[in-house]
Amino acid sequence: MNTILEVNKLIGEFVWGWPMLILLLGTGLFIGIKTKFIVLSKFGYIMKNTLFKMFKKSSAGEGEVSAFQAVSTALAATVGTGNIAGVALAIAVGGPGAVFWMWLSALLGMTTKFSEVILSITYRVKDDQGSFYGGPMYYISRGLGKNWLAKLFALFGALASFGIGCMTQSNSIAEVLKSSFNVNPMIVGIVLAVLSGIVIIGGIKRIGQVTEKLVPFMAFFYILGSMIIIIINANQIPHAFNLIFSSAFTGQAAVGGFAGSTLMMAMRNGIARGVFTNEAGLGSAPIAHAAATTDHPVRQGMWGVFEVFMDTIVICTMTALVVLVSGVWNSGLQGAALTSAAFEEGIRGGKYIVSIGLTLFAFSTILGWSYYGEKCTQYLLGKKFITPYRLIFIPLVFVGSIGGLQSIWAISDTLNGLMAIPNLIGLLFLSGVVVTMVRDFFKDPERHRNSDREYLDILPDKYKPRDHIHK
Repeated sequence: MNTILEVNKLIGEFVWGWPMLILLLGTGLFIGIKTKFIVLSKFGYIMKNTLFKMFKKSSAGEGEVSAFQAVSTALAATVGTGNIAGVALAIAVGGPGAVFWMWLSALLGMTTKFSEVILSITYRVKDDQGSFYGGPMYYISRGLGKNWLAKLFALFGALASFGIGCMTQSNSIAEVLKSSFNVNPMIVGIVLAVLSGIVIIGGIKRIGQVTEKLVPFMAFFYILGSMIIIIINANQIPHAFNLIFSSAFTGQAAVGGFAGSTLMMAMRNGIARGVFTNEAGLGSAPIAHAAATTDHPVRQGMWGVFEVFMDTIVICTMTALVVLVSGVWNSGLQGAALTSAAFEEGIRGGKYIVSIGLTLFAFSTILGWSYYGEKCTQYLLGKKFITPYRLIFIPLVFVGSIGGLQSIWAISDTLNGLMAIPNLIGLLFLSGVVVTMVRDFFKDPERHRNSDREYLDILPDKYKPRDHIHK
């Protein structure tokens, strides 16, 4: 087992190291150039049709869940412990400048996730029962004809879901509830497993119904708590932004309880945390988006942009500002402990905001990732293996809460990163499809509403779906 963990450590250092981070950012930049940075130039239009229409019911197009339920499921999986602990860790290790690089990764990540969602809708399939499936495994197999590469992605995704999307999350919940409220981890594990099971067994429709209510509530709760602290310390906001921008390029040394950070450390930690929290380029979120009701791939792609914006630009920034304005960022603490100390410094009882926020974030991640793993398993082994997958996943929620199988967590973290490789290959080689869809949609966005036009018809022959269709 030690040998396996050593090999995993080497692979993990690669998949979360500079080569992969450059590839992730480079993919966003490459597609951004090809699409003339449409995500940034049309950002106002995108927010108008996502943020300001979140709860509007839409029946246009085919799908199993509403566009907002799909993005809620994706956000449920994306907004997790990384938004609370990961951001604080980036600042502790890389200095305040890491926040700038986190923002940069998000700006490029918007284009990456926009593209992932467009491809997931374009190449999704519908089975005999009318259920929709999609994601990287489908656009890689149907768009590129690389079935082996699609299976590789699905294998990484299915295995990663047990660790990064299950046990690590339940363990985080158990630990924070024990430290804050002295709740027995075993009781936490039982309750989590039961609640997760009730939702997961209902499939994407029930997951979507739960997450569309849970995600807005948990985001509002955490953002409100953060804003109160930021407003109380409003006089420190200019200093916080000055720290972020001044140390982004100078590698300003941090003081207090740890070694001085360098420019490279600020860049690596900021970019890595940004990618880890919003998952742009990893290929996970498009699996949820593929089930959405929509009339055009680009319309759902805009929700992918909203997802990255909400996760990193809004929620992660809230954490970063609280940590910086509180003045404890250089105390020597790291991760969730640093965030908790910052909130407590901001307002009395602030640590409970972190505890409750982390619990909600982590629980929602369990729900979202259960669906990702389920669809990856289905792609590999067929629909008959959905129930066995759930019967393995749900008990592991309990196992994680009591700290079991910790070596699996490290391996699943690596598998999570490895998902990006086949996905990025698909994005790069199918970038022409993204360009085609973007041009078609923005000629006249409104003409697609209530239209039964088949958007696959506009694809050039070389991009038409291959015969590798899995049901």
